[in-house]
Amino acid sequence: MGRNLLTIAFDADDTLWHNERFFKLTQQRFAELLADYADPRDLDARLLAAERRNIGHYGFGIKGFVLSMIETAIEVTQERVPASVISELILAGQEMLQHPIDLLPHAADTLDALASDHHIVLITKGDLLDQERKLAQSGLGEMFDAVEIVSDKNAATYSRIFSGTPGQARAALMVGNSVKSDVLPAIEAGAWGVWVPHDLAWDLEHATPPDTHGRYREIAHLGELPGLVSRIREQSTE
Repeated sequence: MGRNLLTIAFDADDTLWHNERFFKLTQQRFAELLADYADPRDLDARLLAAERRNIGHYGFGIKGFVLSMIETAIEVTQERVPASVISELILAGQEMLQHPIDLLPHAADTLDALASDHHIVLITKGDLLDQERKLAQSGLGEMFDAVEIVSDKNAATYSRIFSGTPGQARAALMVGNSVKSDVLPAIEAGAWGVWVPHDLAWDLEHATPPDTHGRYREIAHLGELPGLVSRIREQSTE
C-alpha cells in the first residue's frame, strides 16, 4: 500500500550537496600537470581504469581518487613523473577534503517538509571521515533519524538498513542521483527508488533507469519530492 510509505532515505553527494564538480575540476588540473606526457582523453580513460581497479582496495572517495591519479601519473610517464607533480596532486586532494559544503537547491526545505511525518535516513558511501565532515558542515545533520556511511551500496546494504526502519523495505523510499547505486539496488531490496539526475555524474555510476518498474520514479529536482511522496502515499495499490 502506498500509504505505508514510512521511511525516506537520501543519498548525500550530488543529491543533497555538490560533490562531483570538485572531482572534475581536480581532473582538469591533473590533465594540465601531465599535458607533456598524455593526451587529455587518453589520460581520462586511464584514470577511469585505475579508479575501477582500485575501488576494491581504496573504496569510494577523495583519497582513492588521489591515489588513482598518482598511479596513473606514474604509468603514463613510465615512472618518470616529477616529484613536484605528485606534490601538486596531494595538495589537490587536501583542498578537496577542505572544500566548503554547497547545498543543492531545495535540499534543506525538502528534508524539513518530510521530517515530521517520516523516518529520515541518510545513506551515503565513501570515506568515513570525509562524509562525517560534510554532514557536519552541511547543517542538515539534525534532520536525520539515522545516518549510514557504507563502503558500497547494493541490495544487501539496503536490506540491512531498511530492516531496522519502520515498515522495513516495503515502506521505504530511496532518493539519489545515481541509478546504479541509489535506485536499482534499493528497488531490488523491495523499496521505492527515486532518481533525481545531476548535471555531472561519475562514469562508473552510469546505469539504465528501470523505467517500467512499478516502484521507480524520476524527479527533476528535490523540490518535487514532497509532492511525489504524497502521491505515492495516496495510492491504494502499487
